[in-house]
Amino acid sequence: MKKLIVMFLILAMQIFAQNNKVAEPKVVDSVNLEKYIGTWYEIAKIPNRFQSDCAKNTTATYSINSDGTLKVVNKCIEDDGEIDEAEGVAIITDTLSNAKLEVSFVSFLGWRPFWGAYWVIGLDENYEWAIVGHPERKYGWILSRTKSIDDETESKIFAILEKQGYELNKFEMSLQE
Repeated sequence: MKKLIVMFLILAMQIFAQNNKVAEPKVVDSVNLEKYIGTWYEIAKIPNRFQSDCAKNTTATYSINSDGTLKVVNKCIEDDGEIDEAEGVAIITDTLSNAKLEVSFVSFLGWRPFWGAYWVIGLDENYEWAIVGHPERKYGWILSRTKSIDDETESKIFAILEKQGYELNKFEMSLQE
């Protein structure tokens, strides 16, 4: 009888754990890489340690490498006025949609030990803005082709983020001059 009770409790705990898992954000149906490449301005982000020195004018510029990977150049201006620039590479991990990528900015003699998930979870049909997320919602960015977005676009983007399970108060607006 004790074994039956223990087995029942284990089963109940597994069911409870599965039901309480938060679903991962959903990526967009497809990303046309030719339209996605170019420069994006950071409109807002969930603060993170690797951008902690960035004070303003944060951009991400993408181009396609000859091997099909993406070159990623992130740039910002720090509090002291210095330009901080990081160059990395992104690989597509979902070739059906091109919406799931892994990005690395650390290389040791060509070996890249650290990769981060980069999921496109919102995208304007004309590629004027994009929402980039993470499967665990640890990171998030709102990007635009212009240095600012109007209130209507901002409301639409925040509605998508909320629907995707993001806590909107975690985002901070980025300064673009």
